[in-house]
Amino acid sequence: MNPTDIPPPLEVEPARRIFGLETEFGLHLDAGPGRPVTPEEVAGHLFHSVVQWGRSSNVFLPNASRLYIDVGAHPEYATAECDTLTDLIASDKAGERIVHALIAGGEERLRAAGVDGTIHLYKNNTDSAGNSYGCHENYLVRRRADFKAFASALLPFLVTRQIVTGAGCITRTPSGAHYSFSPRADHMWEGMSSATTRSRPMINTRDEPHANAELYRRMHVIVGDSTMAEPTTLLKMGATDLVLRLMEARVPLPELTLAREMQAIRDVAHDLTGRATVELADGRRLTAVDVQQEYIDLVRGHLGGIVEPTEEVARILDLWQRGVDAVRTQDFTPVETELDWAIKHRLVTRYRSRLGCPLDDPRLARLELAFHDVSPQRGLFYRLQDQGLVRRIVSDADIERAVSTPPQSTRARLRGAFVERALAAGRDFTVDWVHLKISGSSGTTVLLKDPFRNEDARVDGLLEMLEHA
Repeated sequence: MNPTDIPPPLEVEPARRIFGLETEFGLHLDAGPGRPVTPEEVAGHLFHSVVQWGRSSNVFLPNASRLYIDVGAHPEYATAECDTLTDLIASDKAGERIVHALIAGGEERLRAAGVDGTIHLYKNNTDSAGNSYGCHENYLVRRRADFKAFASALLPFLVTRQIVTGAGCITRTPSGAHYSFSPRADHMWEGMSSATTRSRPMINTRDEPHANAELYRRMHVIVGDSTMAEPTTLLKMGATDLVLRLMEARVPLPELTLAREMQAIRDVAHDLTGRATVELADGRRLTAVDVQQEYIDLVRGHLGGIVEPTEEVARILDLWQRGVDAVRTQDFTPVETELDWAIKHRLVTRYRSRLGCPLDDPRLARLELAFHDVSPQRGLFYRLQDQGLVRRIVSDADIERAVSTPPQSTRARLRGAFVERALAAGRDFTVDWVHLKISGSSGTTVLLKDPFRNEDARVDGLLEMLEHA
C-alpha cells in the first residue's frame, strides 16, 4: 500500500493547545492629485509578486501561514498552528514583516501604472469611514455536545477583557471625543453566530475545526482588537486560554451571565475610569474590574489543576492583575509599556499636552493612525519600542526566523516543508489547513487531521516525490 494512503493514529493532547491569530490589515494609498485608485487596485498591485509565484492572491507560505486578500481589499495574514504563545507571537509579528515587504513592489507597479504614492498598512481595526475589520483568535478545544452553552459561558470574560487587552482609541461623537479601551467594541452586534460579516458576533460558531471533527471544535473569537505590543498579545491569548482551561476542567464559574451583552461591551469600552457597571442576568450590577478579578482569583485558585504553574503562566497572571489594578486605581504607569491601550494613551496624552489641543484634533487622529503603521521606519509604535518604551516577549531573531520557518512542534512543520519543497521543485500543488496535494498526479493527496502531529511518513513520501521530480 502506498504510504500516502495510511493515516497515522490520532492522539488527543489535553495538555497542549493549538492557537492561531488572523489579522486583517488596513490598507491606504497616500497619493497626490491624479486618477482615482480603488482599494482593490492597490491590493492587486501589492499582491502582484504573491500571485506570480503562488498563481493566486490566496496562498500558504513556506512558514505554513496563510496570506490572502480578504473582503474589502484587506490584506489578511493567518498564523500557522502554534502550540506555544511565544511561537504564536513570533508568527504574528512575522506576518507584519511579510505584508510590509510587499509594499515596495506594490508602489513600483503603481508608478508604472501612472500613480505615484505611498502604501500604508495598518494593524488596527477601524478606518475613518467607520468601517471595521478584525483580528480573529483561534483556540482548539475538545468537541462537546454542549458547545454553544460552553461558548456562551465565555462571553462575560470577553466583554470585560478589553480593559486589559484593548488596543485603545479616540472615540469621536457629535458631543465631543473621549478615549476608549477598544475600537472593536462598537462594531459587535451579537454574542454568538455562525456568520462573521453580516452580524459580526463576538464568537463565530461555524463548525470548521480544521482538524478531526470527531474530536475537536475551534473556539473562533472575533471580538478582540489587533494588538501591537507583544505583552498584550501574550495576555489576550494567555488569559483566554486559562479561562478555557477552567471551563474544560468543569470548574464551576461564578454566575456572571450578562443581561445585555451589546450594551455591556459598549459601556465598558467607553469608560476609562472602570466604574461603569454591567447588568447581570440575575439583576446584580458589577464593574468590568469586578468581573475580571473574579476570573483572576478563580484561575489562581486552581493552578496546578488546570495548568502547570510555569514562569509564563506567572507572567500572564502578573500582567493580568496589574492591568486590572491600573484601571481600578487609575494609575496607568505600571502597564504603560506593556498594554496597548495604556501605551497609546500615554502617547496621545503627551502629544495633546504638547499641542494644547482637544482630543478630537485631526493631528491626534493622524498620530493614532501612525501608531498602527507596521512600517519599522514610519510606525510610531516601533519608534517607541526602539526607544525601550515597550517591553518585548520575543526577539527580532525569533520573528525573522518565523518569517520563513514554521513552528516545529505542530502540523505546521509538515505544511511548511511541503510548500517550500514544492516551490523549489517548480511543481504545481494544492494546500490548505488539512490537505497537501501535488497537482497532476494520482494518489498523492495527504489529509492531516491531527494539528498536534509534526511527523508523518505520508508527508515524507510526498517530499521524496518532489525531491525526485
